[in-house]
Amino acid sequence: MPTTTRTRKTPARPASKTAKVMVEKDIQTLEETPEEKNRPLVEDIRLLGRILGDVIREQEGRAAFDLIERVRQLSVAYRLKKDASAGRVLDRLLKNLSADQTVSVIRAFSYFSHLANIAEDRHHVRRRLHHEARGDLQDGSLAMCFDKLADADHRAADISAMLEHAYIAPVLTAHPTEVQRKSILDAERAVAELIGQRDDLHTERDRNANEALIRARVTQLWQTRMLRYTKLTVADEIENALSYYQSTFLRQIPRMYADIEEALNGHPVPNFFRMGNWIGGDRDGNPNVTAPTLRMALSRQSETALRHYLTEVHLLGGELSMSQMLAPVSAEMQALAEASPDKNPHREDEPYRRALIGIYARLAATLHALTGTEALRHAVAPQNPYASAAQFLADLRVIERSLHSHHAQALVAPRLAPLMRAVQVFGFHLATVDLRQSSDQHELVVAELLKTARVHADYCSLPEDARRSLLLAQLSDVRPLRVRGASYSALAESELAIFEAAAEGRARFGTEAIRHYIISHTEDVSDLLEVLVLQKEAGLLRGVLGEDAVADLIVSPLFETIADLRNAGRIMAEFYALPGMAALVARGGAEQDIMLGYSDSNKDGGFFTSNWELYRAEIALVALFDSLREQHGIRLRLFHGRGGTVGRGGGPSYQAILAQPPGTVNGQIRLTEQGEVIASKYAHPEIGRRNLETLVAATLEATLLHPTQAAPKAFLETAALLSQASMDAYRELVYGTEGFTDYFFAATPIREIAELNIGSRPASRKATRRIEDLRAIPWGFSWGQCRVALPGWCGFGSAVMNFLGDVADPAHAARLELLQKMHRQWPFFRTLLSNLDMVLAKSDMRIAARYVELVEDKKLGKKIFGAIKDEWERTFQALNLITGEGERLQSNPSLARSIEHRFPYLDPLNHLQVEMMRRYRKKREGDPVNERLQRGIHLSINGIAAGLRNTG
Repeated sequence: MPTTTRTRKTPARPASKTAKVMVEKDIQTLEETPEEKNRPLVEDIRLLGRILGDVIREQEGRAAFDLIERVRQLSVAYRLKKDASAGRVLDRLLKNLSADQTVSVIRAFSYFSHLANIAEDRHHVRRRLHHEARGDLQDGSLAMCFDKLADADHRAADISAMLEHAYIAPVLTAHPTEVQRKSILDAERAVAELIGQRDDLHTERDRNANEALIRARVTQLWQTRMLRYTKLTVADEIENALSYYQSTFLRQIPRMYADIEEALNGHPVPNFFRMGNWIGGDRDGNPNVTAPTLRMALSRQSETALRHYLTEVHLLGGELSMSQMLAPVSAEMQALAEASPDKNPHREDEPYRRALIGIYARLAATLHALTGTEALRHAVAPQNPYASAAQFLADLRVIERSLHSHHAQALVAPRLAPLMRAVQVFGFHLATVDLRQSSDQHELVVAELLKTARVHADYCSLPEDARRSLLLAQLSDVRPLRVRGASYSALAESELAIFEAAAEGRARFGTEAIRHYIISHTEDVSDLLEVLVLQKEAGLLRGVLGEDAVADLIVSPLFETIADLRNAGRIMAEFYALPGMAALVARGGAEQDIMLGYSDSNKDGGFFTSNWELYRAEIALVALFDSLREQHGIRLRLFHGRGGTVGRGGGPSYQAILAQPPGTVNGQIRLTEQGEVIASKYAHPEIGRRNLETLVAATLEATLLHPTQAAPKAFLETAALLSQASMDAYRELVYGTEGFTDYFFAATPIREIAELNIGSRPASRKATRRIEDLRAIPWGFSWGQCRVALPGWCGFGSAVMNFLGDVADPAHAARLELLQKMHRQWPFFRTLLSNLDMVLAKSDMRIAARYVELVEDKKLGKKIFGAIKDEWERTFQALNLITGEGERLQSNPSLARSIEHRFPYLDPLNHLQVEMMRRYRKKREGDPVNERLQRGIHLSINGIAAGLRNTG
């Protein structure tokens, strides 16, 4: 999607010294050429490339450097200059490299991809600051959002009232696509910070010193192991996620709130933006997540929040040094100071410092009570822990009111206000941990409980109606099912322990610590009732259904296959038709989260059908909940299970939210942030801030500006026809073509990906080679690695060509005109094609053809790749016909520029990956593993993932 800008009526304040520098450098010309816009990016890439080359020459020797430089030159000539002879020379050169040379080249090009990402991220920040300095507003920014709302006559009071009932939450998940080690991420953050400083450096001495520091970090990267030697644990995933809170979320979210407060000009800004987390609570297919894991996740999250507060309180104590002799404080402030255990005579006339030392002591005691760890500093001994985050916030508000009372309100904004907002957002829990498990596991546990209690001997054999009746009877009985002293299976003990740990965690860290229970593979109403019964066993559901029952956890179905999505409306309607169910939900907060799965629906039905069935399911659910809201006040909140790739719901969040069907956002949205996308979006604080803003801006615009209307009947009917034809073509290729599974396992690095230590869960749900059992994430990851990206486009070309018919058909032109009209007028269709444009641009059939060499059955390889390539070309042609654009990314120049810069450095990695996989797979049974080759393959996976950015 093209980025739109408008000039603000009152120019925005420059955001930083960097913005001022950009004003001085660039404001002189209102119209910049593409070369001028990109010059700083090109300079940064050249600088980082030069430093990397110097490090390689120093570390590996001149011969290694010359080889890498030769590969680079040939690749650039082949990719950018379309020099076919350079491609042939490159191919021969790469095939004849030794194992050591191969690894050296792969490491060099992988690190270049990483460094190019850093330069691009910095340029995004630079361009944003440039536009802000000129007063130009960009889509997705809060400034543009509030400008649009003002144009539509939405007053600050109206926006404030809307936010009172809003709920926006990105949810970090741990999936096996994040291939970077935390050590690498930390070093890259340091490089990014140093590159960001260069725009503010004006002397040669300062820039040389900065370059020396970058060189040090690049040297560190080159000498740091890129791969993990051991399997990633859940504890590792927890720590990795927490690093983003420390670098970005804890500081950037309060700053975002401050911008909203400023825009609303004194009107209250409720606490509407939260953070969610699956790591430590997501058990679906991951046997490594247990009750102790959940407790560890909650404890580490709490420790991260509390240590941030301790640091800020310590620094605040240094800033609020006012003497009572010069600035009399309020009575409640005086009382807070008097209650402090700090009796140091040097601070006798400094009430704020005394009070903050007391607050620090209470926080230190809270840290110890909740996590068992100790604070770093102790002016006085820890004592009297806070019972809740609300108590801590109340003390900070006393300080705030007192500062206002003696004209010291200027001291509120720098640190106290962000700290208070952080406490509101993060509490003592940091982020809401979702629990998730597959419905079949709940079924087994409930069946065992019923059998042991002699209620029913074979629950699993019951039809759906009988299951519902039996479960409703249990929810109407206050007695638990568990029999004291009875022996239960390891599964039942483990699952019940999770519910007990959840009850304990809510009591310990606050009710927002755990709020949602996600049910994977929800196929009928009994799947929801089973979780309510299990809540009852742990005291998370109390009372009698139909009378006074209340449940602590929101039971959130996950509809993820095509069939599940088609049944979503029916299942939820029947669930709420059960006696007492609506009242139960209303008493528990009147919120209903429903999760929609993009990944499995795509693997099930293909790109277009997945998106279309998600769209239809959302419309059906909105219609149902419009009625439930009127009758019971129950709000629908859709939870979008989006991944990194387009095939898994990826793509720009701003456009995706605005393209949602009318009425589906309504101020409420949760969406997953997965794998390497988390690093791409949130590793850099300013990039992270931009992405957080985008979620808020899109939700406000979708709710208040109503950018989507009900689609015309002709659009809906056409989409339904396209969907059926697309699904037929996709399933015929993937599930109906004999040998396709063998082709997939041979022509993609799926086997090598399964060996990588890049996630704590297995790549497949079952020990089979069936595509149905393969997780959607490694399915998409594998196709991305070999540059086919099949889940992001397959089936669409056949569907369009089937719909258009023969060119000679008189109806052909009218049908094409209808598709073009859908593209112009229907946000759903336009966003879908924009994402399709991106994925086609990132795929490359020339590179993909190299992987066909890995298929032992040459006839099979040629046949299936031919079918894939034909469908890709049909899709390419179909997109051209509908959009009128002859080249990819014609309307997205920034992404086109990114691909132009990075793909010449990506191509050699693909060529070498094929060659190494060919050598590696020649190993006979019983032969030792060639660890050098295996390492090279894994390094290439890392580098390609970094180069493509949204591969998982």
